[in-house]
Amino acid sequence: MASQPDAVLDLFRTTGAYLRGHFRLTSGLHSPEYLQCALVLQHPEHAERLGRGLAAAAEPITGQRVNLVAAPAIGGLIIGHEVARALGARFIFTERDAQGRMTLRRGFAVTPGETAVVVEDVVTTGGSTREVVDLLQAAGAVVLAAGSIIDRSGGQADVGVRRVALATLNVTSYPPEGCPMCRQGIPVAKPGSRPTE
Repeated sequence: MASQPDAVLDLFRTTGAYLRGHFRLTSGLHSPEYLQCALVLQHPEHAERLGRGLAAAAEPITGQRVNLVAAPAIGGLIIGHEVARALGARFIFTERDAQGRMTLRRGFAVTPGETAVVVEDVVTTGGSTREVVDLLQAAGAVVLAAGSIIDRSGGQADVGVRRVALATLNVTSYPPEGCPMCRQGIPVAKPGSRPTE
């Protein structure tokens, strides 16, 4: 039987979500590989199974009941909701304001002392996850852990709290000025949720 990381990556491959080419990531880095979680999560049965798996992976490091799951929009919305369902917690999401800062909108609020987990679909540098962790902590939440379906950083991303992933990869990424695909003139695609700047 395949290990959980292998099963997760197989799911990405069979749904056409493991892409190869020349991609600009949300972090601004360029990569020859892209994991388009939306193609997996469009199937509710896959989203539910991944959410249960991520909740189960996070439970050993949280050490206590989780009251709140928070995720950055747009990538973390579906998986964050499914993790919250599996943990029996409420779910909120963050959005960027006009200046690009992560914020709580739509009447979402955090109660000081509330225990929380931050969930994202894919982590590359951990920047978005870290912003949500910082936002929740500034509001008085106790952020117990963070989790993602995929960790592209090879376990290296620092988000300020302990974290888990269903599959960890060492995917090559380049700053745009050092990208060999750019030097070869290969057009770059930006398939993620944040617009190209």
